[in-house]
This record gives sequence, C-alpha cells and structure tokens, in this order.
Amino acid sequence: MKIVWEAKYFSELTIEELYGLLRLREQVFIIEQNCVYPDLDNKDQKAVHVLGKLDGKIIAYSRLFKPGDYFDTASIGRVVTDNSYRNLKIGHTLVAKSIEEIKNYFNQERITISAQCYLLEFYKSLGFEPIGEQYLEDGIPHIRMIKNF
Repeated sequence: MKIVWEAKYFSELTIEELYGLLRLREQVFIIEQNCVYPDLDNKDQKAVHVLGKLDGKIIAYSRLFKPGDYFDTASIGRVVTDNSYRNLKIGHTLVAKSIEEIKNYFNQERITISAQCYLLEFYKSLGFEPIGEQYLEDGIPHIRMIKNF
C-alpha cells in the first residue's frame, strides 16, 4: 500500500480532489466531532493543499498558508486523516509533508498552528511548542503552537 502525496494551489485542484478534501473535512470536523461551523471560510483559495491519496482517494489532508494569510508566520491548518485509515499512523507523515511543503512554497522557518488541545502531545512530538493559554475555537479547546527549524 502506497500513499501518494501531492501539494497544490487551489487553482490546481481537480473537481474530484476539491470534492474529496471537502468531504473528508466535513466527515471529520463536522460529523465526527459534532461541530457545526462554517468549514468553507474563503481561505481555501489562498492555501496550498497537501493531499495524501490511497488508490486515488484522499485519506489525509492539510492546508498551508504563507505568513500573513492566517497568522503572522506560515501556518498549517485543517490537518485531518480519514477515520478508516488512522490505524496506519499517517498523521506524523502528513505533518512532516506539510512542513516540507511550507519550506518549498514559502521558504519559511517558523510555523504556527491552532491545535486542538487533545492533540497537544502529538504536535509536541513533532517539535511544536505551546504558546499562551487554551482558547475555544468553534466550541473546541485549542492552543496556539509554534515550531522553529
């Protein structure tokens, strides 16, 4: 089993890819987490989209922003893996690919994320450090984290 990784600007996404990534985000962030919020936030058009595909199906995804589009630094958001494939432990690979693509696309050495608090240890294991206090984002506890490299 081989996961194919790609990074693309919004304008480069196919209709099938756009549908697939939106469906994955909806499935996890809205249905699984029981969190009704506007996922379509008009930021996708600015983002670089990292896609992890297995047999053509998007099973892992994140979106990347250059400094100033979301935070003052480059950032990673909407980090998600399909529930059916979480046993493959591809979250680490997804974040590593996202960091790699921030370097490729934006030539940045600092990344900010807004992490769901239950994932604090996961992101710490990848070199992110918490900054400040926890806060609610869409009704879910989050914390800002930063990685320098």
